[in-house]
Amino acid sequence: MSSTATGRTKRKRKGSVTLTILTALMALYTLVPLAWLFFNSTKTQDGLFTSFGLWFDDGKFALFSNIKDTLTYDDGIFLRWLGNTLLYVVIGAGGATFLAALAGYGLAKFDFPGRKGVFAVVIGAVAVPGTALAVPQFLLFAKLGLTDTPWAVIIPSLVTPFGLYLMWTFSAQAVPGEILEAARVDGAGEFRTFFKISVPLLGPGLVTVLLFNVVATWNNYFLPLIMLKDPDWYPLTIGLNAWNAQSGTAGGQAVFNLVITGSLLTILPLIAAFLLLQRYWQSGLAAGSVKE
Repeated sequence: MSSTATGRTKRKRKGSVTLTILTALMALYTLVPLAWLFFNSTKTQDGLFTSFGLWFDDGKFALFSNIKDTLTYDDGIFLRWLGNTLLYVVIGAGGATFLAALAGYGLAKFDFPGRKGVFAVVIGAVAVPGTALAVPQFLLFAKLGLTDTPWAVIIPSLVTPFGLYLMWTFSAQAVPGEILEAARVDGAGEFRTFFKISVPLLGPGLVTVLLFNVVATWNNYFLPLIMLKDPDWYPLTIGLNAWNAQSGTAGGQAVFNLVITGSLLTILPLIAAFLLLQRYWQSGLAAGSVKE
């Protein structure tokens, strides 16, 4: 073997070792908080402060009692918050995905005046953080009398510039123009062409955008915080924070074990969604990465 080939092999092995180490560090960074959450959800209120954070409390496995207490505490308000979160996700994230698909497909497959301007606006909107828009949105919804209602959370969730941009780029690659032209020649209308032909081709992109929207809506904190005052409309994020803040109020009861257990129950649906839709999500992220 030549010296050049030997040098390349050594560099390749060195790169592989470095990549393995970095991957292991990222895995630890991701999994250690989940492990801490699981271990501490098995402990009683007192056990949280008398045992090691990354292991079980000796002789006291309280996971199932914690789950029962979490679901029944304060007349079962946790289940109400869970239902609110599902409502915001189904209508907000589902509606945002549908609107992003329609808009992205239209921008990718139809030519009209001002198309480049719309593209510039979408790109600019992607760079604006949602927290920067929360206060203007609150003032607007206050004028409309919609604060402290589910609509104050759902309506802003329907607009996702990043999802629109992703569907735009995916539609341009995944839906051949020849298929659309053939459908039009056969007399199919635009809506029928979109739902019957384009939507099946856009499946991976739709799942990808849906997952992003579901995660963003499920974890939404700042917008519901300023929009909602009635605990009956809280999502899980605000509700668990309210439980956590109880210990700092006069006469408040510390329920840290329920907060931790509730947090564990909160992330389980997201983990299940990613595991079930992983293959569609990965193929959607790869869309447009290869140019033919």
